[in-house]
Amino acid sequence: MKFQAKYLILFILFSVNSYAQEDDLTKFANEMLYIADEFAGPAAEGAAYQAGAGWFTSATALKPWKVEISFQGNALIVPSNRQSFTISNNDLAGVHENGGAILSIEGEGSNAVVPTAFGGETDTYFVGDIDYLGNTVPIRFQAIEGINKSVLAYPFVQATVGLPFETEFSARILPQLTVDGVAFTTYGAALKHNFTQYFRFNNEDDFQASAMVAFSQFDVEYEFIDPVNLSSDGSSFGNLTLVNVNSNLWMASVLGSKKYGDDFEVFGALGATNSNFSYAMGGSGIALSPINNALRGLDQSQAQFKADLGFNIYFNRFKISTMATAGKFFHINAGLHFRI
Repeated sequence: MKFQAKYLILFILFSVNSYAQEDDLTKFANEMLYIADEFAGPAAEGAAYQAGAGWFTSATALKPWKVEISFQGNALIVPSNRQSFTISNNDLAGVHENGGAILSIEGEGSNAVVPTAFGGETDTYFVGDIDYLGNTVPIRFQAIEGINKSVLAYPFVQATVGLPFETEFSARILPQLTVDGVAFTTYGAALKHNFTQYFRFNNEDDFQASAMVAFSQFDVEYEFIDPVNLSSDGSSFGNLTLVNVNSNLWMASVLGSKKYGDDFEVFGALGATNSNFSYAMGGSGIALSPINNALRGLDQSQAQFKADLGFNIYFNRFKISTMATAGKFFHINAGLHFRI
């Protein structure tokens, strides 16, 4: 029976995208995709906040061909409702148009609170039976555990150059950097244009208004607390060690700022983001490739709105900035900016 179970699992994994006509196999595949989406979804939402932060610190544009080099740090604060999710047997059954679920939560309870990619440990198991060629094959696996972090922080470098017509161009880059089991990679570019210049009265100390558009490619890998061992009836066919979230994000914002004297400035913005996400698992074993092929079915586009508020403190050749972003997550950005 071990031989049959091992190759049944492989058949299930390879058939997720094609949705084989075997009713139990199709149901199992859909339920696994549902669980994976609930697990990785908050990480994708958080990536949008991380990728969209720190593009601006003022509505005023740099003078043409002036350059500003920024050393910034981002910190994503993960609320408790994004560190876990509740799943029930009814949720699993609701994935299908007709019929009952294959999987259920092990034990007497009909629902359980399990981790997202940001969550911690769990003792919840999913169990079920799959009818395959007249054989009943038992399935049992533990809910995936996350990275157990409520704050994710990382640094990056950004350069901004002033262009004619009170316009700025910014670019940022961060080669892969691993912080406490989380690996970050990002790069992108942004364009900002000041609109206050078109008004009759426009002094630098007056209220300034601008608009900007930015594109970011943001890649983050979350390493699991413990590898997930995929097995059935004693036959192991792989281990999952991390989940990778890759996002391409477009952001548009309108922003305003007001300088008070020579040393202090307040700024704020309202923005919208549109992100395309893709997921992949890292690990080893013969099951890894078909699992990642199946996860392509979760690729999605997501729009979010956010509000930013911050301030700058100016010195002779540099300034210090702090910005907070509120939405589904709370995000803090701080920077040290040198003008050349």
